[in-house]
Amino acid sequence: MIVSRSASPGSGRHKTVVIADDSAVVRGLFARWLGETGNFHVVAVAGDGETALAHAGRFKPDVLVLDLDMRGVDGPSALPHILRESPHTSILLAATLNERNTRLALECMTKGAMDLVSKPDSRAGMTLSLDFRSEFLLKLGNIAQSATQPGTLPPEVDLGWPAGHTDLRPLVWAMPRYLLIGASTGGPRAVARVLFDIGDALRDITTLVVQHMPPLFTASFAEQVASHVGIPTREPFDGERLARGTVYIAPGGRHLGIDRRLGHIVAAISDGPPVNFCRPAVDVLFGDAARHLGAAALGLVLTGMGSDGTDGAAALRQAGAAVVAQDEQSSTIWGMPGSVVRARHASAVAPLDEIGGAIRALLRGAPPA
Repeated sequence: MIVSRSASPGSGRHKTVVIADDSAVVRGLFARWLGETGNFHVVAVAGDGETALAHAGRFKPDVLVLDLDMRGVDGPSALPHILRESPHTSILLAATLNERNTRLALECMTKGAMDLVSKPDSRAGMTLSLDFRSEFLLKLGNIAQSATQPGTLPPEVDLGWPAGHTDLRPLVWAMPRYLLIGASTGGPRAVARVLFDIGDALRDITTLVVQHMPPLFTASFAEQVASHVGIPTREPFDGERLARGTVYIAPGGRHLGIDRRLGHIVAAISDGPPVNFCRPAVDVLFGDAARHLGAAALGLVLTGMGSDGTDGAAALRQAGAAVVAQDEQSSTIWGMPGSVVRARHASAVAPLDEIGGAIRALLRGAPPA
């Protein structure tokens, strides 16, 4: 079905959208909400993956909203074909979350989907929830703009290593014993890539990850990372002594910090208020690490919208730790890392495909590539 709107799809102000969902009610709601903003042009809707694929190939939309559960070809099956037909289309997943859909959504996000919005369980929740409507419009708007709004940098900001040079050693005062990673939109794929590239050198350090995710996601994300990198990965409990050779994922909806108790570095899990509208928040982890770890920490800020991690990066730098930011070109959204760079808190800026190898070389003392 083709949906007409008064705005021109070629307008520089309006972003083109295809909505793929097996519910006609949901398709209608999404189309109406987007039309009311005046910023989007819904060029087509689809009730199954096959039709979504056809529309993606025809319209090459800026954004495609993709339901996971559809008749015939479902969202996860259609996703790789959609990205092949329209590689510049950003994918926003939409699904009612349960254990199965959580695993499927994570798989999709590691294969190219940018973000997910969790649909309410009931039709009433879908139509009456202002929070859901706001989240849907915010996430769709952010990913629609990410590819067309380049970041601006202040003068004299170091944009990273020269080509072919990835030696982190001049940036650190001491060999790091803790790797701290913060990420949001596009993060599951980026985090998995970095950890995979570091490989068995992860056994030499303790790794803590704050990925902005709801509660159902983080346990499944930990399982996915463990199977991907072959390193023990789990959500820590409050007071757990942090062990080398383990990756700890912040529990969804709770802050992950660091504390020193009885002479040991332990995980500090809390239900404190959101920081930068986020819980878990990267700033909480980075701030605690600055206090308790100092130069023994290495911070890494990956793709994500917003500015979470900027204040924490400043604290890490003041404590003698290095902070690496993902570059704009390889980021899904250059919000978080871009904020760190613009604030001049990044020790280095690098593309995603170089970061893991550089950290591995640092930990193993290998000569730079």
